[in-house]
Amino acid sequence: MARNQEKAQAMLNRWTRLKEDQEKDANKRWRPYLASECSSTADAQRWRLDIIKEVSKKVTEIQNAALGEYRLRELNDEINKLIREKGHWERRIVELGGPNYTLQAKKDATLDGFEPQGSRGYKYFGAARQLPGVRELFEKPTAGPAKRTRYELYKGVTPDYYGYRDDDDGVLVRFEEKAERAERAKIIKTWHEAQEKKKENSNSVST
Repeated sequence: MARNQEKAQAMLNRWTRLKEDQEKDANKRWRPYLASECSSTADAQRWRLDIIKEVSKKVTEIQNAALGEYRLRELNDEINKLIREKGHWERRIVELGGPNYTLQAKKDATLDGFEPQGSRGYKYFGAARQLPGVRELFEKPTAGPAKRTRYELYKGVTPDYYGYRDDDDGVLVRFEEKAERAERAKIIKTWHEAQEKKKENSNSVST
């Protein structure tokens, strides 16, 4: 009877140790959902390094353009999400009295994605930069002609622009005299025609 109890106790002990080991493995494998749940600087630093390893692995994977558009976009979203989570852990490390990694001058090369203007911190990595609709975000706009300043515009203005010297060569005067003679002749002709018509009308009335 005592032998059976010892066997049962031994099995219970093995099951308890197995359960504890599983819980320890789970704790090692799964980081807390919220960084604020962590109260240890060492654990927070470990989770930060864990995230960096995940990002590095995904950045390596996203270099493969053969993955297809859907998978590349999914990977790029996952990388951005991990980078945001890394920021949460770095702030938590500072709160716990640890080093401030955000102020380090040297950046991790694996986290250097390309951020288009106006994307609010969202970055594109690897082959994701060549996706339709994304590639255009990185194309530099064609440089147009340089805009001239108001001073440069006025600097090229001469009296000729305002017509101040149009009469100096006498060409305009000759054209104006010719046009004036033609207009005068036209007015005189019109007057004579009106007089002739008036005379004809008066003669027809008298008869």
